[in-house]
Amino acid sequence: MTVSLFANAPPWLFRFAQTMRANPTPAESLLWLHLRNKQCCGLKFRRQHPLLYFIADFYCHEIRLAVEIDGSIHQIEEQFEYDANRTKELECFGITVIRFTNESVLSDVIKVVNSISQTAQDLLLPSEK
Repeated sequence: MTVSLFANAPPWLFRFAQTMRANPTPAESLLWLHLRNKQCCGLKFRRQHPLLYFIADFYCHEIRLAVEIDGSIHQIEEQFEYDANRTKELECFGITVIRFTNESVLSDVIKVVNSISQTAQDLLLPSEK
């Protein structure tokens, strides 16, 4: 299935994503230092990227990988269910979603980056490895 860069996200979502990029969490700022400028497997990641009617914390269009950084609110049952449904919907468009907690990023960002790298390697076509 072909997915456009933004998966038909509405215009208002782009404005909201721009606001979110201007106000990152400490965990997002730290992880961005390791993902920007193609530092992870030579892949371009985007911050606060609109997809459908969601905003992915980080997104690599080349391999259709969304990386989410979850704070403590994501442990609340309703939010957990929302996140699970959101992941299923994105997966229907061929997008892989991986999640990390704020705490895991802040306590061991290298381990998180290694996990993202492994997932990226698994998603790359054999001819691109």
